[in-house]
Amino acid sequence: MTAVNFYHDADDARLKFAVIVSKYKGKWVLCKHKGRNTYECPGGHREKGEKITETAKRELWEETGAKTFDLTPICVYSVCSDDGVLKDKSET
Repeated sequence: MTAVNFYHDADDARLKFAVIVSKYKGKWVLCKHKGRNTYECPGGHREKGEKITETAKRELWEETGAKTFDLTPICVYSVCSDDGVLKDKSET
C-alpha cells in the first residue's frame, strides 16, 4: 500500500525533492516525463548543497525554461510504500 503523509513543517535538510505546481497564463504547467508516458508537475531531485527553494527554482527553469517567477511554499509531504512501488520502504 502507498501512503501520502502531509506535514506542517520539516527541516530543509530532510527534503529530497521539489515539486512545483504552477500556472502560466491561467493554465496548469505539466511536463512530459522522458522515461514514462506521463505528464507531471515540474520538479526533481535536490543536488548536494542546495536549499530546497534553490532546487525548485533550478528544476522549474530546467524543465520549462521559466526565468521570472514567484515561489510560494505550499506544503511538505512524503510518500511511503510497502508494495514495491518505491525501491525501499523508506519515506521519501
